[in-house]
Amino acid sequence: MPQQPYEPASPGGRPPEGSSGRPAEPPPSGSPAAPARVLVVDDDPTVAEVVAGYLERAGHVVDRAGDGPAALELAGAHRPDLVVLDLMLPGMDGLEVCRRLRGAGPVPVVMLTARGDEDDRILGLEVGADDYVTKPFSPRELVLRVESVLRRTRPAPGARPPAEAGPPSAGGLAVDPAARRATKDGTELALTLREFDLLAFFLRNPGRAFARDELMREVWGWDFGDLSTVTVHVRRLRGKVEDDPARPALVQTVWGVGYRFDPAGRDGRDGRDGQAVRGGCEGRDGSAVRGGRETG
Repeated sequence: MPQQPYEPASPGGRPPEGSSGRPAEPPPSGSPAAPARVLVVDDDPTVAEVVAGYLERAGHVVDRAGDGPAALELAGAHRPDLVVLDLMLPGMDGLEVCRRLRGAGPVPVVMLTARGDEDDRILGLEVGADDYVTKPFSPRELVLRVESVLRRTRPAPGARPPAEAGPPSAGGLAVDPAARRATKDGTELALTLREFDLLAFFLRNPGRAFARDELMREVWGWDFGDLSTVTVHVRRLRGKVEDDPARPALVQTVWGVGYRFDPAGRDGRDGRDGQAVRGGCEGRDGSAVRGGRETG
């Protein structure tokens, strides 16, 4: 029996009821306190119905679209708090829909892909998707991924930001968490939501090396996932904060470990032994490469 792109909601295989009259079940633990408006875009009506049903049961308001133009029209009429977007759509594919959605303003996107092809995943992240889920998938896992993104992009009602001496800043970079605004030498940076979170985390933890799985746990809030997600976001962040992204000085690769943010690196020194950082590059999975060999 071929795999389905979702996991049945019940032993009988019936998808959960959403807005059909049955009271919604309480949202799972850790859900955002306030409901979010989620736009589900998938040309497979069964998948869209199952995903929408699970999200509605978690307390969210769901709009559904079967193709790119319909998704853009719905997003224009009712700006979503998050979009669950299938990569393979008829006519206008998910990558183009994501670009156009982001062109109209910041909105988190969780991409669905029918293939586990790394190139598909990387493409989705490169255009600004905050997360992706590969079909076949568990709707419960998808809801958890959606809510992980929402918790980091929508403050809970009545929540107050932690007391700080001031917004984090170093190396000419600064972030204002309340305004979700980042600047470099006073000029505002166009960062995606995840890029902003990653930069804010680095600014709060200068000089410390973090493995990619640590960054995934601390920034994404996941205890599991594809570590290439971190690699792609670090590369995109470097492209926006480094004076020379090909020779990163602020977000440095630590061989065999991961990454370190070094505010002193912008003057060409690594801030520890005073030696300029030279050579080395990253492999496809983000591991360090010396002399053509990946060193992990």
